[in-house]
Amino acid sequence: MRRNLSLAAAAALLLSTIYTGVGAQGPPPQTPPAQAPPAQVPPAQPPTAQPPAGGGRQGRGTFPAQQRALADAALIERGNTLYGINCRLCHGPDLRGGDLGGVNLLRSQLVLNDQEGELIYPVVHNGRNTPGQPMMPPLPLPEADVKAIAAYVHSVAAKAAGQGGPPPGPPVVLNIVVGNAAAGEKYFAANCASCHSTTGDLQGVASRYSEPMALQNAWVGGGGGGGRGGRGGPGAAPARAPRPVTVAVTLANGERVEGRLERIDDFVVVLSQEDGTQRTFRRNGNVPQLQITDPLAGHKQLLAKYTDKDIHDVTAYLVTLK
Repeated sequence: MRRNLSLAAAAALLLSTIYTGVGAQGPPPQTPPAQAPPAQVPPAQPPTAQPPAGGGRQGRGTFPAQQRALADAALIERGNTLYGINCRLCHGPDLRGGDLGGVNLLRSQLVLNDQEGELIYPVVHNGRNTPGQPMMPPLPLPEADVKAIAAYVHSVAAKAAGQGGPPPGPPVVLNIVVGNAAAGEKYFAANCASCHSTTGDLQGVASRYSEPMALQNAWVGGGGGGGRGGRGGPGAAPARAPRPVTVAVTLANGERVEGRLERIDDFVVVLSQEDGTQRTFRRNGNVPQLQITDPLAGHKQLLAKYTDKDIHDVTAYLVTLK
């Protein structure tokens, strides 16, 4: 009986080994699962260039023409001083146009493409007469001074909120009463007294302005008040009506036509008569004859002759006329 039980147990163990794969040698080897391909690591991307602080989306990082290395701080500061003396009146304290109608330097394509004054210097040196715009007379500034001014202009453009936008912060106010009043009185007598009088139109002129800068802008530009469009800035006297440039055209038959000068170039002259009628005349050399009257002609001629000392001396003299 026991022998039969042992045989049955041995048979059961053999069947269990066959059907379950469990035996003395342990479980059968398992086929390893398929391996997934290694993950692809994307190549490192270079960091995106960010515009400088205050530059916004339209700063130096956006416009290729503005991607230039700024000059050192000392040169920029020197250019700031020179700009205030020679350029501020026409182009404004924030470079966006001043009382004499200068262009917005922050939007000028010539300025945007200039690097170190190489495009700006010829315009300053030779002047510019663009039809329909105020004439820019040539200024006898050394090339090194113009490059310093260009460095300052580019430094302001780099901080502007956008192309043509204003620079951050209020405009710098300069102390301009640093000249010799006695020398200024002599200069006035020699160059200005033929048209102006300190006992006539300029009597008490200093009391009309609360800021010397506004007074200087007025006498240098010949505005005598708030300037073009009343934009004389803080301290300016109320703006006076601008005095237009007029022209008298004498035709070959002797007819004479007068009016406000609207445009003149080598080919045509355009004027507006008192009734608003606009007339255009072809030009061929000196025909027809033209007589142009510009109330600011004397001031414009002096723009090319002034020195820094002259401007400071005359201003120091005029502030005493209260």
